[in-house]
Amino acid sequence: MVDYHAANQSYQYGPSSGSNGAGGGGSMGDYMAQEDDWDRDLLLDPAWEKQQRKTFTAWCNSHLRKAGTQIENIDEDFRDGLKLMLLLEVISGERLPKPERGKMRVHKINNVNKALDFIASKGVKLVSIGAEEIVDGNAKMTLGMIWTIILRFAIQDISVEETSAKEGLLLWCQRKTAPYKNVNVQNFHISWKDGLAFNALIHRHRPELIEYDKLRKDDPVTNLNNAFEVAEKYLDIPKMLDAEDIVNTARPDEKAIMTYVSSFYHAFSGAQKAETAANRICKVLAVNQENEHLMEDYERLASDLLEWIRRTIPWLEDRVPQKTIQEMQQKLEDFRDYRRVHKPPKVQEKCQLEINFNTLQTKLRLSNRPAFMPSEGKMVSDINNGWQHLEQAEKGYEEWLLNEIRRLERLDHLAEKFRQKASIHEAWTDGKEAMLKHRDYETATLSDIKALIRKHEAFESDLAAHQDRVEQIAAIAQELNELDYYDSHNVNTRCQKICDQWDALGSLTHSRREALEKTEKQLETIDQLHLEYAKRAAPFNNWMESAMEDLQDMFIVHTIEEIEGLISAHDQFKSTLPDADREREAILAIHKEAQRIAESNHIKLSGSNPYTTVTPQIINSKWEKVQQLVPKRDHALLEEQSKQQSNEHLRRQFASQANIVGPWIQTKMEEIGRISIEMNGTLEDQLSHLKQYERSIVDYKPSLDLLEQQHQLIQEALIFDNKHTNYTMEHIRVGWEQLLTTIARTINEVENQILTRDAKGISQEQMQEFRASFNHFDKKQTGSMDSDDFRALLISTGYSLNVRVLGDTPPPEQRGLASLLLLCCICWLGSLR
Repeated sequence: MVDYHAANQSYQYGPSSGSNGAGGGGSMGDYMAQEDDWDRDLLLDPAWEKQQRKTFTAWCNSHLRKAGTQIENIDEDFRDGLKLMLLLEVISGERLPKPERGKMRVHKINNVNKALDFIASKGVKLVSIGAEEIVDGNAKMTLGMIWTIILRFAIQDISVEETSAKEGLLLWCQRKTAPYKNVNVQNFHISWKDGLAFNALIHRHRPELIEYDKLRKDDPVTNLNNAFEVAEKYLDIPKMLDAEDIVNTARPDEKAIMTYVSSFYHAFSGAQKAETAANRICKVLAVNQENEHLMEDYERLASDLLEWIRRTIPWLEDRVPQKTIQEMQQKLEDFRDYRRVHKPPKVQEKCQLEINFNTLQTKLRLSNRPAFMPSEGKMVSDINNGWQHLEQAEKGYEEWLLNEIRRLERLDHLAEKFRQKASIHEAWTDGKEAMLKHRDYETATLSDIKALIRKHEAFESDLAAHQDRVEQIAAIAQELNELDYYDSHNVNTRCQKICDQWDALGSLTHSRREALEKTEKQLETIDQLHLEYAKRAAPFNNWMESAMEDLQDMFIVHTIEEIEGLISAHDQFKSTLPDADREREAILAIHKEAQRIAESNHIKLSGSNPYTTVTPQIINSKWEKVQQLVPKRDHALLEEQSKQQSNEHLRRQFASQANIVGPWIQTKMEEIGRISIEMNGTLEDQLSHLKQYERSIVDYKPSLDLLEQQHQLIQEALIFDNKHTNYTMEHIRVGWEQLLTTIARTINEVENQILTRDAKGISQEQMQEFRASFNHFDKKQTGSMDSDDFRALLISTGYSLNVRVLGDTPPPEQRGLASLLLLCCICWLGSLR
């Protein structure tokens, strides 16, 4: 373990004894010593600092992109030491100590210390550059550290005619640009301002990229931009400076120019080596190209599929309820659109991904290459787990949508019922408080007092009859609150007002009765006909009000049985109408009898019954209203009955088709299982037979589409259950997906056997013999072997092996192929012996 310095200690490393350069060009240690005193004043020059930032950032990114990352701000992105250690690993090809992943300052300092220790181990002397300054984002120290890294890894190894480092790089530039007019490279600042030197370097090595004769010395911006753009486009040298940065500076920054020019050196000096290496590995690349393409396709498809799943699941897990049923129905329509349009292509991608993975593993085994291990989190099992999570989210989301729609329907029904009952009650209570507060008994005659007492008794009877309606109003308001109705505030306000008014009516009623009893000194027999009329008219009037309320009451049903129950109840109500009509006639007869007696005895009546406000006109009016509402109720119930009959037809239609498609899918799944075990003929015949079988399955898709259309009609009709079939659309979709996956996997297995047979030189007869042996020992007829079956097979061929030494147990869908392939290899080796 390396003993790192304390976090606040600056690095003072000297050059190693073996770091001298070759020849008369001086040592790297000497040149590095010249750079030890980092010119603090020059770094404060904004133009130079800007050039160094751009150049060093582009140089770092040209290496970091090989590791799939980059930096944006050179003095911020290296502060935690992670990307600094990664940069050193990329440019050196060596492994650094494992970084610390903590977010605390001490972790960042330790990581930077590890990077600085590694630089020092390469014979580099760092002066006044400490880990704390890098962690604190000191731009000057960070740029100095990066320049030291560039010198060590990009410039130190440059050697031309026994000169090295800066002198070697300058000599190389002079030799390469010597034949070009207007180019005289004497340094790494002024000599490069007109851009001709950059263009000359490119033209010397790649003349087809530059039309050098057309360049003009008096147009430096065009020259520089041309060289930088060609280098970035064709030589993979990133653009490290802007032409304006160089032209608008009296003396360009030497370190920035050296860094940029060293990239040209490495690009051109490595071209010949790369060409030689390319010729050597041409054949290997040709063999591996297809496998790498498959790996890239797998990674891409897996990433796209996992990203789609990651984006889709939060949408499906969003359970924010809406206020109205229209908004929730729009959510349901969006979900159906997702099921119809967006998900089916992803199902096909998932199936293709598994096929590509199996094919790639087979080709790698045939090429004696290690098995393909996808990136972390992109295994087939990861995709299956994500897919399972997606389907669980779908199921939960659909159930939530349907439950919310039912809840909102219930809320709308309750809210309308609350408004109706509240309106009726408020209409009834209108003026009641004023009536109860009226002190008319103080100036009334005895007969008037008795009349007022009887009238008050009738009112109390009516008040008691309305008690039930008030309780119903309160109960409905409570239920709306429990179901989280969006307008609960107004409902509660109105309900509280009704309850407060009801309490006031009760108190006022009690007070008026006491007052009337106190003033009552003499009692006389009053007109029994009026009293009887009042007593019979009040409940009959209340009955008519209740009847009108019931006839106008909304109803929600989901089955034909429920609507038939409502129709039956309505028929029973209509059967009571004759008795009610007789009661009405009897009440009206009482009123007529009272008028007849008054006329015959010359009694002057006030024109109204003193004991009730329910007049014959009111009774007749409400009775006519009841008579009008009855046929309307009949019509509404018949319409709902027709709707439920239509829904029942949709249920039976879907069930009829589902009871055909469901068993058909199950039968096909069983047939594929038998085909995978009882395959006869050549592998090509088997493959042809399986593909024909696959086409027959695909040809059955219209039946599934028809079922989807019927299911869509059921959903649009908001039908939530179907007692005529045990198959749901979700079960049939899952079965169909499994059927397509199984036939595709079986075809893939036969194709892989063909690849194995062709690669190993196994004849068709041998493959049949191996298949016969495999089927013989496949005791459970599952198309795969467990460890005991396969051990018995090996013993029968003269081998006694532990199955686990052959590698990890393959997944269930590959055990049959893996066992057969291993059997083929063992028998083939036995035949060679």
